[in-house]
Amino acid sequence: MIAALVVLLALAVWSALSGPLQKRGVTAALFLATVGVAAGLALPDVFDLDIDPAGAERVAEVALVLLLFSDAMRIDLRALRRQLEWPSRLLLIGLPLTVLAGLGVGLLVFPGVAVISIALIAVMLAPTDAALGQRVVDDSSVPPRVRQALDVESGLNDGIAVPLFLVALSVANAELESSIPSAVAVNVAEQIGWGALAGLVAGVGGGALFRAASTKGWIDGRWRQALPLLAALLALAIAETLGGSGFIAAFVGGLAFGRTVGSPRTEVGVFTESAGDLLAAATWVLFGAVAVTLALPLLTWQVLLYAVASLTVVRMVPVAIALAGRRVGLPTMAFIGWFGPRGLASLVFLLIATGEGIPDADIVTPTVITTIALSIALHALTSVPFIGRFHRWAQQRASADPLAAEAIATDVPRRRHDHPAWLAYLNAGAPGHRE
Repeated sequence: MIAALVVLLALAVWSALSGPLQKRGVTAALFLATVGVAAGLALPDVFDLDIDPAGAERVAEVALVLLLFSDAMRIDLRALRRQLEWPSRLLLIGLPLTVLAGLGVGLLVFPGVAVISIALIAVMLAPTDAALGQRVVDDSSVPPRVRQALDVESGLNDGIAVPLFLVALSVANAELESSIPSAVAVNVAEQIGWGALAGLVAGVGGGALFRAASTKGWIDGRWRQALPLLAALLALAIAETLGGSGFIAAFVGGLAFGRTVGSPRTEVGVFTESAGDLLAAATWVLFGAVAVTLALPLLTWQVLLYAVASLTVVRMVPVAIALAGRRVGLPTMAFIGWFGPRGLASLVFLLIATGEGIPDADIVTPTVITTIALSIALHALTSVPFIGRFHRWAQQRASADPLAAEAIATDVPRRRHDHPAWLAYLNAGAPGHRE
């Protein structure tokens, strides 16, 4: 109970101070993980006894699913179809190259470690985190095309990484019965195929139900927010039943739900996003209290070097290659490359691997934890100054070259933070609302 009390108190303090802190670049993850580290160092026995790894994994997974679903709900599919080039290149070229770069750097930094263990690290740290990148995606001073590319990439890359992660984990634990290329192909087909199907079923079905009930005025105003959350959880449940990726299901489900519902999609996704934020916030307290304090005694210069490389060259060079030759300015490549934070997806992968057993755990575990911790701190503290500089450069580029890639108009739907009147919407105009 003491651990739960610490988490609740940390969340309460963050809630009260979130406005001024966020303006200074202090994110929820940074504040809460720091509180967690302090609590873990002060009360190590409490957190060791109170925290169930399987329960922590589930909380982090559900948080990520809800955030992916709510993020995808906001995306305008018609606008996205016209601007698929950047996200597709980041996913189909940048992501595989990031895994290969992570493997190459790992072989140099950890020469005595098994190749498959390094591959496991590379795959776990390949996906980016939509929640940790929220500050960038939210800011209207960032060119819309850049925001959309980062949003879609972070929404899909963790799901795409799932089959690679499962194969790497099976090989690491000597459980793979078929060849690696065959296992990768089968896992990719199952995880993406069943995940996409689950997302379509939950998203289209839930969206159609919402639209029909709203049209007839059947939904009470206070329940309008519940249906998207239920659709997100349904997508996860169907995907797990079929053997697909819950992350792919969540993102595809959010796209389908938002497209089916139409214009109210931003307002009705508020509760789903808030629930995801709350679960993610609790996860970051536990991450600091348990994971970071666990990794501190195992921290070496090699682990720190790999973590820094993972956040810089391992991410930024593949992004530059993926966007090369597309009239993209170097500052844009650097901006997109830098703002690829590692967070919930990498943490979920680590928790799953810990439950299955990790060879070379004394290297794998602290490397993944250190990279996530550095990402939380560095991406938060650099967001405000880097966004300001990039905005000024993008304005100058658009003035000098209206046909520049960054200047192309792209529709990025507003998040709930741009809708302070959503409660007024529910109270005044929501069909089916009752006093």
